[in-house]
Amino acid sequence: MKQLYIGFLLVLVAGAAFGQFESKTLAKANKYYENFSYEEAIDKYEQSQDNSVNTQRNLAISYMRLGDSQKAEEILAALVNNEQSGLNAEDIYMYAAILQQNKKYEASEKWMKVFNTMEPGDSRGLAYVKQTGYYNQLLQDKGQFSIKNLAINSEAGDFGPVYYQDKILFASSREGIKPIRRKWNWNNKPFLDIYEAKRAEENELDAVSLFNKKLNKRFHEGPVCFNADETMMVATTNNYGGKDDTGNLKLKLVISYREKNKWSKPKEFPYNSIEYSVGHASLSKDGQWMYFASDMPGGIGGVDIYKVKILEDGSFGEPINLGDKVNTEGNEMFPFIHQNNLLFFASDGKVGLGGLDVFVAQISDAGLVGEIQNFGVPINSHKDDFSFVLDDTMTSGYFASNRDDGKGDDDIYSFKLHKPILFGIKLIGTAYDTEGNILAGVVVNLTESNETREVVTGKDGTYEFIIEKDKNYDLVGAKEKYFEGRNTADSHTTEPIVRADLILERDPGLSLYVLVTDKITKEPLDSVKMVLLDNMTNKADTLYTSATGDYRKPLVDKKLNDRGSYNFELSKPGYLSKVVTYNTEFDHEGQYDVYKALDFTMDKIQVGEDLSSIIDINPIYFDLNKSNIRPDAAIELDKIVKVMNENPEMEIELGSHTDSRGSAAYNMALSDRRAKSSAAYIKSKISNPDRIYGKGYGETQLLNKCADGVKCSEKEHQLNRRTEFKIIKLKK
Repeated sequence: MKQLYIGFLLVLVAGAAFGQFESKTLAKANKYYENFSYEEAIDKYEQSQDNSVNTQRNLAISYMRLGDSQKAEEILAALVNNEQSGLNAEDIYMYAAILQQNKKYEASEKWMKVFNTMEPGDSRGLAYVKQTGYYNQLLQDKGQFSIKNLAINSEAGDFGPVYYQDKILFASSREGIKPIRRKWNWNNKPFLDIYEAKRAEENELDAVSLFNKKLNKRFHEGPVCFNADETMMVATTNNYGGKDDTGNLKLKLVISYREKNKWSKPKEFPYNSIEYSVGHASLSKDGQWMYFASDMPGGIGGVDIYKVKILEDGSFGEPINLGDKVNTEGNEMFPFIHQNNLLFFASDGKVGLGGLDVFVAQISDAGLVGEIQNFGVPINSHKDDFSFVLDDTMTSGYFASNRDDGKGDDDIYSFKLHKPILFGIKLIGTAYDTEGNILAGVVVNLTESNETREVVTGKDGTYEFIIEKDKNYDLVGAKEKYFEGRNTADSHTTEPIVRADLILERDPGLSLYVLVTDKITKEPLDSVKMVLLDNMTNKADTLYTSATGDYRKPLVDKKLNDRGSYNFELSKPGYLSKVVTYNTEFDHEGQYDVYKALDFTMDKIQVGEDLSSIIDINPIYFDLNKSNIRPDAAIELDKIVKVMNENPEMEIELGSHTDSRGSAAYNMALSDRRAKSSAAYIKSKISNPDRIYGKGYGETQLLNKCADGVKCSEKEHQLNRRTEFKIIKLKK
């Protein structure tokens, strides 16, 4: 069916060259080919015994048009394996596509790679290279659909089903009741007309009859579509207004309105043209948009899908191409827009199983195209599968196919949908309070890469999102008189469903809120361990900051006018631990932002760093030629004691340095005594004293030019007289 219907949507003439020495037989063959008389063209091409690329290409296309993919493959195989002048990239693509239709998927992918090499910018080849082996997934029946060939199918072509009242309308080339039956020279079958059939049990159809004799004319008519209340009908017909510059009739859309149970005389769609085709219309349920297929100039490929706004006065806006997310350099057609913002369409340019495959795309409320998926088997096959429609209940529908087990050129199949159409992975969850009670009315926000979606839980407390694969999401639930509940969802899985619940803690009226950040970057720090000690009760809780670096602590045991005193002991690998003390009087209800009153930033540390460069410590002074600890030095060393007690995994080398005045031996000995004396002071006040040792460096590590014999100021010498606290280990 693809070859037949693309034929009058888009004329694909291979462009055979006609020379003055062309034989009469070959000339006749080319003439038949130009006029779509493929049976006669095949006969004459074979009689001519001409082996040129143009002739063999036209012969292969003629067999393709008549559905003989085996013969077409044989001819194209000889072409592509013969490096004869005139072979082009589209010949390679055509051969790869025919291999698909003959179920030779591995071989097809090989030639798709060749095509991609020849045309690296073509989206069709790129898609196949990126999704090598994808056909294996498409061939796996996931149990989503069951299909059935309908009894009303004829030996002719039947396709394009559409819901209308209690009937199904469809296009067919079956022998009808017209007194004169014209036949199309393409396949010597009657032209298409629009038929109707009653819907019966199990989605069967019966009582087939011709629909609207005034609409069915001399040539092709069908398929049709309707608006929601079935007062507007849009039909695809041949354009009787004239032929294009090659002498061919194109397709057009005509619009009728039902008035007193009669359909009005069809009106022309304003974008009809004798130079290109428009057809395959589908109307949105709200009546605001019409989707259609066309090969009008400016498109992406052969046939593209467009949409056009239907204005309040019934006129039409400008056609909008759906873009390269839907359209390819191949052909996209038979759009059907469902009331649930799902766009079904057929494509031979996207990765599939062969010929036209049925695809479904998410359409947002703003009209943006979301994720697109191929249904795979049993909806799709190695042949043409198209004109898919789904009922309003999303449980059953119809489509057409020319697969091998059919009765005619194209058959209509019914289907039942056993599993919902999902995009990506389903994320489900339930909102609870801390006692396990279900919470309704929770506003749940799902965020990924600054994009946020929102739902509200119902009476059962559940929520649901469809999320993309291989991503991480943040969930936040909010409800009045409750603290926010937070969780994450990870879609790096092969499972179809991911669960992530939310737990919201009731707000007792008073709470402490902290936000821990990096001191330099100001970025929030997650997984910071906080040991929160209530100094009034001596009760301690171990808490951890969230992914956003914060934590809210409900104070269920406090009331207005109580006093509070809390120690926050913060620790995180790679950061300097610290203790923050918060004292307050609870003089109002609500949240107390502790981090705004105190310093909840943390210093990042690493092995080899001087601790004195992180904390505020003054120079440590000794009396002349002495190494005992002076009271002012003890104050500074106590700062190191505090840090080491807050960071029990930290090991430090205390290094003492002198200036260059005096002998090197004397300076080395003095600095070593001072280092060991300082280290001994700290050892006496920390857990596990072995975590610090003293080492004298004398004048061996001067920070400036002030070596022996160099005249320097006292300030310059002072720079070299220093004590360093080098971190040599952070973990046990």
